[in-house]
Amino acid sequence: MLNLITKLVLKPLAKAVYRPVIEGLEHVPRKGGVILASNHLSFVDSVVIPLTAPRQVFFLAKAEYFTGTGLKGAISRAVFTSVLNAVPVERGTYRSAAASLEQALEILEDGKAFGIYPEGTRSLDGRLYRGKTGVAWLALTAGVPVVPVALEGPAEILPVGKRIPRVRQVTVRFGEPLHFTELHGQARSARARRQVTDEVMAAIHALSGQELADAYNEVPKAA
Repeated sequence: MLNLITKLVLKPLAKAVYRPVIEGLEHVPRKGGVILASNHLSFVDSVVIPLTAPRQVFFLAKAEYFTGTGLKGAISRAVFTSVLNAVPVERGTYRSAAASLEQALEILEDGKAFGIYPEGTRSLDGRLYRGKTGVAWLALTAGVPVVPVALEGPAEILPVGKRIPRVRQVTVRFGEPLHFTELHGQARSARARRQVTDEVMAAIHALSGQELADAYNEVPKAA
């Protein structure tokens, strides 16, 4: 029921309010496993992509969003499960990271679209950071194409530290699919993973035009 409401009500309503500029929809395969690899500027990125993509897109989300109690917890679970197509994962350790990739692999092998942010965490300064190689491992293991995605404007909708979204126009660009057929089966090769990841990030950069940061984006440590 919530999926139907999302398709028939929420998507049209969000598009009417925010009037997103959407480019390159023809590049997203309508069937089969595919990775949508995007830059990451705001928490609302995981809302913008599913609402503008031409098919359901699944993301991984922190398990805490699914374990809350009371009305707030119930709403959170409903939104992340049925509206955002999110899959709960534990985070913080190597083992949990490996389990997350396995869950993403299952989504792709089931012929679905999976969204991922190769930078790992949101860019707080607007620059595009170096990609981590999980996206390459998935592409080479599942044998699926990667569609680069560039977002502009989500950070203006929900700036860091704010809880209430603002009405701002966003731009979503879907690039031509990247195929790595010649490297399929080489997911264990660090060189192959790095090559694929760098190609994906170069495609995202070509779409976004962001300033490049020659470093990985790390989660800020608490003081």
